[in-house]
Amino acid sequence: MERQMLLCLCLLSLPGLIASGLTGQPRNIGKRQTQGTIVNGIEIENMKVNCRVTSRFANYVITSQAVNHGSTAQEIVFDVEIPKTAYISNFLITVDGVPYPGNIKDKVIAWKQYRKAVVRGETAGLVRASGRKMEKFNIAVNIGAGSKVSFELTYEELLKRHLGKYEIVIKVKPKQLVRQFEIEADIFEPQEISMLDAQASFLSGDMTQFIEKSFSGKRGRVYFNPTIDQQQACPTCTKSLLDGDFKIKYDVKRDTVCDLQVVNKYFAQFFAPKNLRNMVKNVVFVIDISGSMAGQKIKQTRQALLKILDDIKPDDYFNFILFGGHVKAWKNSLIQATDANLQEARKFVETFSLAGATNLNGGLLEGIKILNEAHEVDPRLKNNAPIVIMLTDGEPTVGETNLAQIRMNIKNAIRGKFPLYNLGFGENVDFKFLEAMSLENNGAARRIYTDNDAAEQLKGFYEEVANPLLTDVEFQYPKDSIQALTENRVKQFYEGSEIVVAGQLTDRGKEGFKSQVTGRGAGQDLVTTCSVDEEKMEKTLRERGHMFEQHIERLWAYLTIQQLLEKRTKANSEKEVNDLSAKALELSLKYKFVTPLTSMIITKPGDPDDQLAIADKPGEEVQSRPRRIMVLPAQHVPPTPPRVPPRPQGPPAHVTGVDGDPHFIIQVPEKNDAICFNINEEPGVVLSLIQDPDTGITVNGQLIGDKNYNNGKNKSTYFGRLGIMNQKTGFTLEVTPQNITLRSSMKGPVFSWLDKVTLRQEGVTVTIIPTRKLLVSMDDGATLVVILHHVWKKHPVHQDFLGLYAADSHQMSPRTHGLLGQFFHSFDFEVFDVRPGSDPKKPDATMLVKNHRLMVTRGSQKDYRKDPWLGNDVSCWFVHNNGDGLIDGIHTDYIIPSIF
Repeated sequence: MERQMLLCLCLLSLPGLIASGLTGQPRNIGKRQTQGTIVNGIEIENMKVNCRVTSRFANYVITSQAVNHGSTAQEIVFDVEIPKTAYISNFLITVDGVPYPGNIKDKVIAWKQYRKAVVRGETAGLVRASGRKMEKFNIAVNIGAGSKVSFELTYEELLKRHLGKYEIVIKVKPKQLVRQFEIEADIFEPQEISMLDAQASFLSGDMTQFIEKSFSGKRGRVYFNPTIDQQQACPTCTKSLLDGDFKIKYDVKRDTVCDLQVVNKYFAQFFAPKNLRNMVKNVVFVIDISGSMAGQKIKQTRQALLKILDDIKPDDYFNFILFGGHVKAWKNSLIQATDANLQEARKFVETFSLAGATNLNGGLLEGIKILNEAHEVDPRLKNNAPIVIMLTDGEPTVGETNLAQIRMNIKNAIRGKFPLYNLGFGENVDFKFLEAMSLENNGAARRIYTDNDAAEQLKGFYEEVANPLLTDVEFQYPKDSIQALTENRVKQFYEGSEIVVAGQLTDRGKEGFKSQVTGRGAGQDLVTTCSVDEEKMEKTLRERGHMFEQHIERLWAYLTIQQLLEKRTKANSEKEVNDLSAKALELSLKYKFVTPLTSMIITKPGDPDDQLAIADKPGEEVQSRPRRIMVLPAQHVPPTPPRVPPRPQGPPAHVTGVDGDPHFIIQVPEKNDAICFNINEEPGVVLSLIQDPDTGITVNGQLIGDKNYNNGKNKSTYFGRLGIMNQKTGFTLEVTPQNITLRSSMKGPVFSWLDKVTLRQEGVTVTIIPTRKLLVSMDDGATLVVILHHVWKKHPVHQDFLGLYAADSHQMSPRTHGLLGQFFHSFDFEVFDVRPGSDPKKPDATMLVKNHRLMVTRGSQKDYRKDPWLGNDVSCWFVHNNGDGLIDGIHTDYIIPSIF
């Protein structure tokens, strides 16, 4: 399938802003040819990023055009990073004048259609990727000699005010010189712009002069249009200097607290008053000190807390609650941040020790208790702004461990009186649980990434809530004048941020529309009334000229969808979840946003039912690599059979399975030998292991990392979750190192590995052999064996994981595929030229398999089927580079979006 069109689309979710480049990288790169902007025959003729902001609502259009000057077909890649908070609203790819539009559909419907395309053999593999604030959109297209391809991507986002500034970040990475490269930002703010700046991380100080920036009154403009010479990393280089963040920051004038804008039937009110005094804080830090926090996590937590103590104001009150297996309060009540108390607090932070398990429920309840009692006992504290900040890196293991009960306990203890902010440290936290608990207590959750700057991340979050200005802020509107109002009550408002409320006007609301904002501040209450001068507003909008006319309506839809999804996160009943999902889906489809409920389908021209690729927006917790979708366009490639042809039946190849890091072992009885290979991917990635379209049996596995998994150091990954299902009968089994769940219609019994159980459902028998082994036997089919690997509970690095083996695999259909499934039926290989390797005990050799000549190494792997404790050594020929040449395609073809 060398002439395939490859479409790789990747999306995910939350704050920060980025967009980026187009690369031309053929798969088979021979001798590098350089002719100015032409690299390997590919020239990027232009790349433009246009950002148009009207009243904080930003509309981005990224366009790029490339041409293949070579004599053979080449692959061209459009590679963009966009903010997690953004929603894609349009995409168009045009090849030699033929458009391939993107259509947004209900995610469930879209994925069903996509799976049909997979069965037809039109696609292979998938991807998604996410960083801290960005998500990737990556498309690769094979085009013929002399052909042109153009891309156009549109996405939208409401800019949030952060520490007193609105920030636009455009990720620039074209990788090669671009004949015409251009970034233009056009900003229009009815309140008038008070400051505007732009910087690029890839430009030295003297190069920033090439960035044009200006503002006057309501308008601001930033323009960057480097010449070829200015793009070059060196005078003779074709490598581009443009590689990094292009940042634009601006703010608006705050002469009045009233900024109410009406366009057609929609309104938006922006609230960020100036000249308010900071309120005194009552802040309780609830800190996880369980054993899993050992190493860099606790070191960085100490560093962050010490920096926070340096910034606590003398009038503030504070306390620390530590929770491990037990709960410990530093003081019995809140204490004022005097010099002496701060010095004592620093010594406490520097010397507290780690302590066993994770009593999260007890720690939070103790912190809430101290805050509540302080308000009852000391009248001076009642008018202060109370805050609870909790940091944890794992799930509760002692005390109350039922997550639903913990949420109920915390909600009943806080009773809506103050916000709870949950910080999830690392990848092993249940972030959805933390987010739901924060949202239902007027706060928010934030993931802290286990990188070298973790201390700065923690300190940065504290800076966002360090200066409360108002509590109990409410926006009030005449009841008969509005409908479909977004959230209009905020528990606490902080310096440097902004509150945005939007809604629809009724016919009556157009006649003299007014609003009132109330809140409680430092020593005084705030009450302000806003009205709309329709004539002035119309004049302002005419001044905008090329205004994005529906910006207020789309801003309202954007906010409403976000808030519906937040409500869904904290919903307690299935009916409530379904109702909120239905409302958010309706708006997503109406306004053509790619949200967690919709997907974008790329279609052939004139045939919207013939899908070529799919893009979606998975949740924040997904942290995996891009997933590739490979497509066959009719006008460029002759018809070919499906990528996975039926294999001839013969003596069975007994697949030993996959275990460990993960290691795949393929036993081949005809050769009295075995082949093995590893798959190296990131935690969170889901791999297709077995897929039999005839029987419906499917097995997928999700990777987890070590406790201290770090991209730069520790690379060990294991299977931490398996999904076993029969798509024809509806049988679905989820297996983790903690539980075994029979998910019948998404509900079903949950068993632990301590249970001794045999149950039968829909032609499948499930047997749990306590503490170590699970058998899943299919009628007239294979038997799957799942092994549980326990590690020492307090192990500083490793965590429990799973192994998977298949017996009687020859009973699966010839069309079975997946990383394991493709080896269920016989195949041939030949090994010759055995020679000494770098390790004297592990000779190298040449293997001829599937028409590939591979360099392999003799080694051994563990088979734990018969002995789950120690395992048995299996000698095998090791295929390097993720099984390249042995497996069909490449290993990323087997990355899929979810466990089911």
